[in-house]
Amino acid sequence: MKAMILAAGLGNRMRPLTLTTPKPLLCVGGKPLIVWHIEALKAAGIQQIVINTAWLAHKLHEVLGDGSAYGVQILWSDEHEPLETAGGIRHALPLLGDEPFLLVNGDIWLAYDFQKLTDKDLGQNLAHLVLVDNPPQHPNGDFAFNRASTNAIITDSGCEQYTFAGVSVLSPQLFAALPVGKAPLAPLLRQAIAQGLVTAEHHAGAWVDVGTPERLTELDLALSRRESV
Repeated sequence: MKAMILAAGLGNRMRPLTLTTPKPLLCVGGKPLIVWHIEALKAAGIQQIVINTAWLAHKLHEVLGDGSAYGVQILWSDEHEPLETAGGIRHALPLLGDEPFLLVNGDIWLAYDFQKLTDKDLGQNLAHLVLVDNPPQHPNGDFAFNRASTNAIITDSGCEQYTFAGVSVLSPQLFAALPVGKAPLAPLLRQAIAQGLVTAEHHAGAWVDVGTPERLTELDLALSRRESV
């Protein structure tokens, strides 16, 4: 299985830090956010990682190179302008191939064993999402989720809401009808959910959406002190 790390965002909420450094290269616990992901993906047996870029792309290239320093191969999907999540994935499909791939947001930190997803068989489904409890800054969540269901199908009503962790396994078929250009991911997921083609799991471990300088500082301190986050 290949993986893709999303790293093309402008990081507006993190300014002024992101005026000179792309958000995934901001450091916590002594290394860039994106390196935490690369190392975790490598530990899970993933050898090829696609990374999309737009804002300050050259700095990501300079720091990460071809991935050999981390024991992986990095395949770069450079965008002239940010294409949003679905648009960026659509642009990267020639690198990702025809098989399901693991997708990770470049601006999160989590304690999660990606190996649980590397053998994930989607079957006829189009997506499998990792969900977390709603953080204070996102109290209403993203998707309803019936945790009692044996096949864990996500529904849009009638169940408790959870937050999308920014980790998923996606089928390239999810993007089959998507034209080239900017496009968000949520509408595609909701369409697939309505068709009963999305499953999910709940991650109860540590997870941080590193969306503000304050959260970045808190996470850095916690990791540096080896505290629980």
